[in-house]
Amino acid sequence: MRLVSFARDGGTRLGFLADGTIVDPLLALPSDAAERRFFADAVAFIRSGEAGRRVAERLIGSAPAPARLPREAVTLVAPMRPSTILCSGSNYRDHNAEKANTPISGKEPEFFVKTSDSVIGPEEAIIYDPVLSQKIDCETELAIVIGKPGRHIPVESALDHVFGYTIVNDVTARDRQVRRSPEGTVWYELGRSKSFETSAPLGPVIVTADEIRNPQNLKLQTRINGELRQSSNTSNMIWSCADLVHFFSVNFTLRPGMVIITGTPSGTAWSTDRELGGKWQGQEGLVPATRYCLPGDIIESEIERIGVLRNVVRHVNEV
Repeated sequence: MRLVSFARDGGTRLGFLADGTIVDPLLALPSDAAERRFFADAVAFIRSGEAGRRVAERLIGSAPAPARLPREAVTLVAPMRPSTILCSGSNYRDHNAEKANTPISGKEPEFFVKTSDSVIGPEEAIIYDPVLSQKIDCETELAIVIGKPGRHIPVESALDHVFGYTIVNDVTARDRQVRRSPEGTVWYELGRSKSFETSAPLGPVIVTADEIRNPQNLKLQTRINGELRQSSNTSNMIWSCADLVHFFSVNFTLRPGMVIITGTPSGTAWSTDRELGGKWQGQEGLVPATRYCLPGDIIESEIERIGVLRNVVRHVNEV
């Protein structure tokens, strides 16, 4: 099942992408149907559990023509607004090798948070604000959508708590991130460098977990202006999706609608920035960055079996 959200009648509606069309459940159900509450938005649907899923499967298979909207006629927005985005940095060994590292890099997940205010959807603009940062970098990441609540979740059952998966571009202000002491110790300032408006493009769809049985075998790529900057596989994570669900559940009761993002592989613009400790490693087929992102750049984040999340960088004065 593939969940989307789309603009309609001045608001946002939940839909299901199937065979090139979007099924609008509110158009498919009678106006007085109790099941309409399941489809208020993505989080309501996630919380509805098996009851909502059964209704959705029926509608996908039998919705009347007026409830099936051509994909090209619909403007997608972010498929959900997560209550919390829990983030793991330094989760790919090849990314750790290309950058300045803190004492804990690669030894434990680097924990930071983004808020729903950071979220934008497909085709929306990533804002370039030179007052905030002149070194905007992009990172394609697999995102885990939590479907079932839990605290202190064992690794062995962690994936039972996953509703599905989507893509997040972890947009980062590198010149706000990397800090060094006079003694040479490196640390990261993960507040202003990671959490700001438009720093979490998300989408274009949420794919339910039954369609991605093994999240540790998905190809991941980033293209900027058509140039291949990142290409890896989620099998190269240090901590698996199950590990990260367990890890974050020690701090929080994970609840439906929370999202966990899982780190990025090598190929970031940071890797070519020696001023900030970058160490380009090189990989066949990848094009090393010559600069950070600037207005007009087209960012495409792609993950196998999910799709392509596309955004354009715009100057703050153009938005």
